[in-house]
Amino acid sequence: MYKTLFATAAVAGMTIMTMPAEAQVRAHGHISHVQGAYGGGVTRSRFVARQPGSASINRSVQTNGSYGYTSSRNRSYAPGSASGTHTVQANNGRGYTTDRNASWGNGSYSGGKTTTTNNGTTFGRSTTATANGDGSADYSTTLTGPDGTSTTVSGTVSRTH
Repeated sequence: MYKTLFATAAVAGMTIMTMPAEAQVRAHGHISHVQGAYGGGVTRSRFVARQPGSASINRSVQTNGSYGYTSSRNRSYAPGSASGTHTVQANNGRGYTTDRNASWGNGSYSGGKTTTTNNGTTFGRSTTATANGDGSADYSTTLTGPDGTSTTVSGTVSRTH
C-alpha cells in the first residue's frame, strides 16, 4: 500500500511541476447577503487571487443604509524582496493607503512602510541593517509622525556567546 501511495504522490508531484504557469493561478471568492427586518441588510464580498510570487485580496462590506468600506491588499514576493499595498476606503470618504517594502541579502536588510490618509497626512518608518562580518551589525530606524517630525534610532548590536 505504501509503495502505491508513494508512486501516486510522485506522479501527482511531477504533474504539478509540469503545469504551465497559468494553471498555477488560484482564485476564489464569495458574496453573502443578509436581509433584516425593516429594510436593514448587509452585503459582504471577498475575492482572493494567488499565484507564485503574488497575492491579491479584495473585500467589501456594504449596508442598505449606505455604510460600508472596501479593502484591497496586493503583495509581491521574490527571492530577497517583498512588497505590498493595502488600501481601505470607507463610504464616508475616509481611508488610507499603506505601502510596504523590504529587501535583504548579502548581510543587509532595508525595509519600510508609509501610510497616507485621504486628507494627505503621511507617516511611516524605514529601517536598514548591515552585518559587519565580525558578529556585530549596524542598524538605523527612522520614524516619521503625522505632523512630519522624524526620530531616528541607530546603533550597533553584538552577538553574545
